[in-house]
Amino acid sequence: MSSSMEVTLQNPPVDEILEQNGVAAQDPAPSPMLSEEKVIVSVEVCLKPSSTAQIADVRSAVERMLENRCLSYIDGPIPLPLDDTFLSENVQRICICDTDESTSSHNILLFWQVKPDVHVFQLSEEGPCEEISTDGQPSSFNEWILPAKEFDGLWESLIYESGLKQRLLRYAASALLFTEKGVDPFLVSWNRIVLLHGPPGTGKTSLCKALAQKLSIRFNQRYPQCQLIEVNAHSLFSKWFSESGKLVAKLFQKIQEMVEEENNLVFVLIDEVESLAAARKAALSGSEPSDSIRVVNALLTQMDKLKSSPNVIILTTSNITTAIDIAFVDRADIKAYVGPPTLQARYEILKSCLEELMRTGILTSLQDCMNIKLPNYANAKEKLNTPENHEKASELCKQLLETAEACEGMSGRSLRKLPFLAHAALANPSDCNPLKFLCTMIETAKRDRSELPD
Repeated sequence: MSSSMEVTLQNPPVDEILEQNGVAAQDPAPSPMLSEEKVIVSVEVCLKPSSTAQIADVRSAVERMLENRCLSYIDGPIPLPLDDTFLSENVQRICICDTDESTSSHNILLFWQVKPDVHVFQLSEEGPCEEISTDGQPSSFNEWILPAKEFDGLWESLIYESGLKQRLLRYAASALLFTEKGVDPFLVSWNRIVLLHGPPGTGKTSLCKALAQKLSIRFNQRYPQCQLIEVNAHSLFSKWFSESGKLVAKLFQKIQEMVEEENNLVFVLIDEVESLAAARKAALSGSEPSDSIRVVNALLTQMDKLKSSPNVIILTTSNITTAIDIAFVDRADIKAYVGPPTLQARYEILKSCLEELMRTGILTSLQDCMNIKLPNYANAKEKLNTPENHEKASELCKQLLETAEACEGMSGRSLRKLPFLAHAALANPSDCNPLKFLCTMIETAKRDRSELPD
């Protein structure tokens, strides 16, 4: 879905810049004084694990590097300047991120039209820290220090309908801003609670983790410490009657202690929240134990207490929205449905899978296409509508699109697994080009669907 970003490290004349981008040289260059409001573009700078440089120094160095550069603003990496020793020694990569919506009009963005928003971060390599239980009960939560190496690249790998990820980013930014600015919650109400619902395998939990990772990077100037608390909902149901509500209160007391540190941004992830916030009407009708009422009451009470803390966001997922208590659903600011991937999303997912197998050499390159770069969905459709286009790349695009169409109804999880299953089905896996492999993927998808239980 992303393509490498082109960067000229010298400043050529404006006429030359425009010609390189397909704009006639005689067209008058827009004056910086007359240009429209600048587009804010996020630039993420990942430091090397060994770097001890100050984040402010790295940010300044990257901002200087970006000044007066001619950039084609597409998501992807910026090559590090070879003559900058400081950046070469400290920076692992620099990437432009989340520009798809900003540049949806496909206009050329030159340096005077853009305001880079530089975010410098260093990945934590600690991994998850599990709470140690002293009473023989399972751990009630896992904790990650963010941004975590384990979630690196997760956000970019998740492909949804246009706008979902941007919507979540903007929501979180507004939720944190309103609380920090002291907006009166009795006049303007918000709870910093997100509910993602939909069928299994659509990446709801992964999206929550990726969102927490992304926000820890975007807000690291305000919150230099970030934590993700993944609640083990099933462990909060005690074998002792009426103890479950107390376990929920105990867990949220620990979370409350974490958010008391003003520089600490805390994300609380409750996966399959219906197991905690089960509809109380089911308990009242006798189909659920009365202890579940205590759990729901405790959960709602504790979440209301966290509402006054400006530095906590609660992320929840559910496969069965109808089973969730209406009082919990009503508290969620965003209730986003995450369904099976659309045709465009399926194309982009399979495209990323195919490019990875070609990069690693598992698939052999087509003749005369050693450095083939597959276009995104929109460009692929345009390319295929050009009658005189018979190049190998177009043939591969056509086959990839047919594969995406054949995978209708499959979840994102199944799509990511499909290339592996297709490779395992090959009679001669050592000699398979992408075109043949896509045919095998179609056959594998059809076989998997036929083997599903009724």
